[in-house]
Amino acid sequence: MDIALKIDVDTYRGTLEGVPRLSEALATRGISASFYFSLGPDHTGWALRRVFRPGFLAKVQRTSVVSHYGLRTLLYGVLLPGPHIARKASHVLKATAAAGHETGIHCYDHVYWQDNVATREAAWTKQQVDRAVEAYFEVFKQQATSHCAAGWQVNPHLLALEDTYRFSYASDCRGTQPFLPVMGEYFGHCPQLPTTLPTLDELIGVDGNNTSDAVDHILALSETADGNTHVFTLHAELEGQQLLPEFLRLVDAWQSRGHRLVSLASLRKGLDISQLPRHELTMGMLPGRSGTLALQGPRV
Repeated sequence: MDIALKIDVDTYRGTLEGVPRLSEALATRGISASFYFSLGPDHTGWALRRVFRPGFLAKVQRTSVVSHYGLRTLLYGVLLPGPHIARKASHVLKATAAAGHETGIHCYDHVYWQDNVATREAAWTKQQVDRAVEAYFEVFKQQATSHCAAGWQVNPHLLALEDTYRFSYASDCRGTQPFLPVMGEYFGHCPQLPTTLPTLDELIGVDGNNTSDAVDHILALSETADGNTHVFTLHAELEGQQLLPEFLRLVDAWQSRGHRLVSLASLRKGLDISQLPRHELTMGMLPGRSGTLALQGPRV
């Protein structure tokens, strides 16, 4: 089994602290992963407006948001100005690529994207993606080749932009296998490599599960797949900090079982695009997450 490691970097603190820890820990195990960066201002404090969203308070209580993100991060955009991640932490982004990891676009402004994109028009979506593309180029002096939507939040205009920018692939949704997306009337050509496994924070605290139970559950699910690949998403703010020991136990168990841990770019190279099925991209709910997110829907 090939298991691609998709590392979402949502915040300034996650970039400065979580990314180097993950990069170093994976390097000692000979693993090259994929890091997807939020590239604009950190406005994490704006997320407090989600307090009335179904399931949000329960998730906050289960995953100890303050201890994972830190009080200062939760004040960015509210009482403190949000630091521009790509500008203030460009040395971390460059070091990640220099260490042999794949880098790509997560978003420009994480909270602004996550809370708005589902209902926004083409011009708004283009402005946000353009800003992220430009910020990525400013750091790496080359074009990004992949996009992984913040919070698994999308709209049909994003799919069109991914085709316009000729991204090699996107990982914008949850699902079971690689596919070509259809959303509304738009038929996308950029392949989707969906996250196939639950995240640790979706499992911890549910039905009495502790961190060890969550790792065991993911290991059990890892033994089955539609095909011979999985995509596992983790976060620099969680697995790169307090959940690092649990994540490394998961990694070591995967390697001991003979699974190959790879980047999403490596997974994409093994695909024959002409043979990919075409599926609807829909919005729905998943256990352990608040609100709706993009899901791989029925085959078209």
